[in-house]
Amino acid sequence: MGPVNWVAVVLAAAVAAFVLRLFWRGPVSFRGSWFYLLQIVPAAMLGHALARIGPDKLALKPHLYAMQSSGLALAIVIPALWMAGARHGTPSRETWRDSAAFLLAYLAMGGVFWLLG
Repeated sequence: MGPVNWVAVVLAAAVAAFVLRLFWRGPVSFRGSWFYLLQIVPAAMLGHALARIGPDKLALKPHLYAMQSSGLALAIVIPALWMAGARHGTPSRETWRDSAAFLLAYLAMGGVFWLLG
């Protein structure tokens, strides 16, 4: 296992928050957006998963960045969105939009880790 790139974790969380902010609120405003700090948790989780894979394997197989980041979104986050949406009667169109936002946010996190490799 390699070390967790904590700089990438912080930047990945910021990029994910930016993507989510664009989907949900339009232009970025930092007032009232404290809950986007919660993106640090999945960014740290992704950073740990990538560190477990190791820098040597990631250098040989860079597609693993996208696979790991999108896998978290597709296997955990998006199904949870749909379950919560079904429970609360959220319209499908809104849930699809949120699903796309989270998938793009997680792919953006993977992109940050790839760039900062």
